[in-house]
Amino acid sequence: MQLTTTAFADGQPIPDHYAFAQPDADNHFRFSDNHNPDLAWSGAPDGTQSLVLLCIDPDAPSKPDDVNQEDREVPADLPRVDFFHWVMVDLPADSDGIAAGACASEVTPGGKRQPAGPAGARQGLNTYTDWFAGDPDLGGHYYGYDGPAPPWNDSIPHRYEFRLIATDLPRCPVDGDFTGPDVLAALDGHVLATASVTGTYTLNPRLR
Repeated sequence: MQLTTTAFADGQPIPDHYAFAQPDADNHFRFSDNHNPDLAWSGAPDGTQSLVLLCIDPDAPSKPDDVNQEDREVPADLPRVDFFHWVMVDLPADSDGIAAGACASEVTPGGKRQPAGPAGARQGLNTYTDWFAGDPDLGGHYYGYDGPAPPWNDSIPHRYEFRLIATDLPRCPVDGDFTGPDVLAALDGHVLATASVTGTYTLNPRLR
């Protein structure tokens, strides 16, 4: 099974167009276009009943102490955790891709309530739901795709893995406000194949 994109080369930087935030000389960052990248796939194995699409940043800081603080950087040796930027289940087994901007095309403060997506697919909560919890301006339920916005003072570029999973399930057994970890737990024992493409992103001027 293969997963490709024309938005960026595997292992290379993701353009600002596909990010949640982009650099700003006066305020460190500002909202960006937040378009989802185009994705195309092929070669799902026999027996595939549905597909799952995830976007995971494995480099999110595990502690917020130094995040976006002046005159310091988030240390490279800080333990990192997963941040889910996209959680989509029940993609039809015979589908072959998603166009750029088809599922997200701007930042929606408080989150998109009913994000666009392929017919039959369901989209879960991304981790911005937790990140902005309690924020009077941005707090809410973030469904669907919301792109990169790593700490502007992080000492490492973040990686963003777009992962396609072929499953033997006609319907992923998650309901309600499901999350990435919920989906991965539900897929245990039901994965037929995976494919991925990874981009990087940073808001740290020193690393761009």
